[in-house]
Amino acid sequence: MKNGRYVLRRGKSRAVVAVARSMLVIVWHLLSDPDTRFHDLGSAFYDTRISPDRKKRNQVHQLEALGFKVTLEPAA
Repeated sequence: MKNGRYVLRRGKSRAVVAVARSMLVIVWHLLSDPDTRFHDLGSAFYDTRISPDRKKRNQVHQLEALGFKVTLEPAA
């Protein structure tokens, strides 16, 4: 789990508690329903879910929000 952003906003101890709570909720769901199975989605699961066009659009918006004028050209 990525808790780096939470550490910056709330502090290290709250981030640790938030991650521990998330893990506890997962364990509770796994133990409360015998038919539930855990499937590890992998470390790059969320990286591959966003389409390249959407990623490009988000990056352009972020740069424009910082005050840059963005012009994209395809790589040769």
